Amino acid sequence: MKQIFSSLLLVAAISLSAQVKLAAKANLLFKVDKPTWENITAAQTYGDNGKNNVGFNMGLSAKIDFPVTSFFLMPEIYYTTYKSEFDIPGQNTTLEIKSNRIDIPVLVGYNVLGDLLGVFAGPVASYNLDKNDQFKDFTEDTKNKFLIGYQFGAQVVLKQLMFNARYEGTFSQDQRDFIDKVTKTTVRYDSKPGLFILGLGYQF
Repeated sequence: MKQIFSSLLLVAAISLSAQVKLAAKANLLFKVDKPTWENITAAQTYGDNGKNNVGFNMGLSAKIDFPVTSFFLMPEIYYTTYKSEFDIPGQNTTLEIKSNRIDIPVLVGYNVLGDLLGVFAGPVASYNLDKNDQFKDFTEDTKNKFLIGYQFGAQVVLKQLMFNARYEGTFSQDQRDFIDKVTKTTVRYDSKPGLFILGLGYQF
């Protein structure tokens, strides 16, 4: 019992002595994966991967430096938006994949050069806020709005300015069907989104 109580006191003391820094961050997003587009009604896979547009996100970050060690915890929350487009061959119709999400990364990091340079990695949970859209005769049907992924990267802190670069991948599949209500044709988008992220932050 004494050992358990002592351990709890030690954890509480470390938590209370941890140094917490808050920051506002904004990033540019470059979608680097190559999704597949397939007419599943006719069993036809299109060769064109579509066009990925540059997106962005903005949000808040907390960096919790624990005493004694150089490790830190960095929970974050972002509003993220990006878009991809695809022109259906032989039709005058452009389909859009919109991702307006709430992202919550929980990253564990290590201060390589004190507060100047840190590296980090960890899981990220994403929820897509978009409703299914209509594109001429095609209606979107999103199969999975909740994605689980991962991030890893590094950040440099110069006084109160922060510069970061990271990669985000996913374990979950972003799959959407676009159904033509007239011809009953179904075009399927299938992707494991990959994002290269570059951004700035301001530490309070």
